[in-house]
Amino acid sequence: MQIETLYDLNIYSIILRIILSMICGGIIGLERSRKNRPAGFRTYMIVCISSALVMMTNQYIYSNFTGSDPARLGAQVISGIGFLGAGTILVTSRSQIKGLTSAAGLWASACLGLAIGIGFYTGALLVALIVFIVITFFKKIDYMMTSTNRIINIYTSFSSIEQLDNFIFFCNSSGFKVRDIEITKDSKPHETSVIAIITLDTNKRMNHVDVIQKLNSFEGLIHIEEL
Repeated sequence: MQIETLYDLNIYSIILRIILSMICGGIIGLERSRKNRPAGFRTYMIVCISSALVMMTNQYIYSNFTGSDPARLGAQVISGIGFLGAGTILVTSRSQIKGLTSAAGLWASACLGLAIGIGFYTGALLVALIVFIVITFFKKIDYMMTSTNRIINIYTSFSSIEQLDNFIFFCNSSGFKVRDIEITKDSKPHETSVIAIITLDTNKRMNHVDVIQKLNSFEGLIHIEEL
């Protein structure tokens, strides 16, 4: 069998593209499954395989019917995958945004499927490898770059609004500038606490763990954590 056969639409290329899309989608989804994300191993595989099928269908239509657009169905996949990616993005009660990496991975998986489905094997394999490296190993690099930023967002809770006022004064006296603050109340059956999401600006780059430990020394503070 000649290598050119794999770029045409035939039984051999169809089998290769389906298996390759399953492998590439599964490799990316494997890291998400390890972290118990909603969109995991099987979701990524299904997205990648289905995208490959769409592109093969588009190639089939283009080869057998005149006047068809070879990129029309693929373009719909790229825009349509947004509904699935949006479903993985959540904003928690602490104003944290989670699921962006999963959403980006799903979009990448769809793009990989399109590339494999049309026979662009080299580009698909390289991108699959790079995406896997980024979502698996670059998290440590990202943490190293952001763990000493001058800007830090913290989630805090206090027993009263007066304690919050004292905490803000404590931050200013400790060399931190309050850039933004969002205040809510957490009402429970037997207690009511004041919750504040605060953005602080430090005078110089500091390890965020040290900042949290320093602020945790405030006596009126119930809870504190970095967002």
